[in-house]
Amino acid sequence: MATLKLKPAAAPKSGERRAPLRGTGVKRPRPTLAQAEAERAARRAAAPPERAPRDAPHRPAEPAPARPKARPPTARPQTRPPAAPAVAHPDGALRLSKRMTELGLASRREADEWISHGWVRVDGQVVDTLGARIQPDQRIEIDPQARRQQAQRVTVLLHKPLGYVSGQAEDGHAPAVTLVTAANRWPGDAAKALRFNAAHLRGLAPAGRLDLDSTGLLVLTQDGRVAKALIGEDSKVEKEYLVRVASVAQPELADLKAAFPAEGMARLRHGLVLDGRALQPAKVSWQSEQQLRIVLHEGMKRQIRRMCEAVGLKVVALKRIRIGRIPLGDLPAGQWRYLAPWESFD
Repeated sequence: MATLKLKPAAAPKSGERRAPLRGTGVKRPRPTLAQAEAERAARRAAAPPERAPRDAPHRPAEPAPARPKARPPTARPQTRPPAAPAVAHPDGALRLSKRMTELGLASRREADEWISHGWVRVDGQVVDTLGARIQPDQRIEIDPQARRQQAQRVTVLLHKPLGYVSGQAEDGHAPAVTLVTAANRWPGDAAKALRFNAAHLRGLAPAGRLDLDSTGLLVLTQDGRVAKALIGEDSKVEKEYLVRVASVAQPELADLKAAFPAEGMARLRHGLVLDGRALQPAKVSWQSEQQLRIVLHEGMKRQIRRMCEAVGLKVVALKRIRIGRIPLGDLPAGQWRYLAPWESFD
């Protein structure tokens, strides 16, 4: 038998790669069916179960990590400040007019007017006393007439007699406003629909003045617009007076009209200076032998008396008979009437 000799494999050259040799060992025998089943069972036992069995106890899920809280929005400034709380009084009582204002029922002025009219009830009882106090929990009712009638600013025309001052009382003399009473209202007043009440006296002030020893038409008003029109610096409303005069040099002179010089009349009309101020032109004319008619557009203190003194005349009596378009007319001394809605001074 011939012998087969194998040559040794040549060593690989440097940098040369050779494919690995295939094994030529003994092949593993194929497992039997029983062995394959056993191997699969072993692998299943070693691997973790894909899902828990139905009878396994429930395991609660782990809580999700908490999310960071959202940043609170920036507070915007309020466009209207909150209402201030009512001021507490020691006894807990409030003035009725103040309480009505707090509740939004009326303004303070309207509240006072409604109270004086008897249009306000507290717990069913009429309260017509200004300054009355109530408790905060008392019920306030307003008469429907108060809602229908708006607050009115009245103007009063008074025929001021001698012995009364126009403004505040002085030297024991009463102010003219004390004559404005229900009993002194002129029966011939055309504004009969306007009923007199105490509210019409509140803030009633003279628009112009008449001296203690002067008589005639005096205007008292609650309306600042009327006062400005009559006594404002730019007022153009005429004031007409009847002035009885006498000669300072000749008191016994009866026919003063004939004896009075024309130069004096011209100075009365224009050219006089009082308190360093030139007077505005005036309308001056004779009404009788001893009575002048004077129309002014201004009203300095005791102006007519001082004008007459400057030309040698003494005022014996002075009566205002017209203001603008409003005459004194038949209004008796000591009586008054309302300025009607259709009347106007200018």
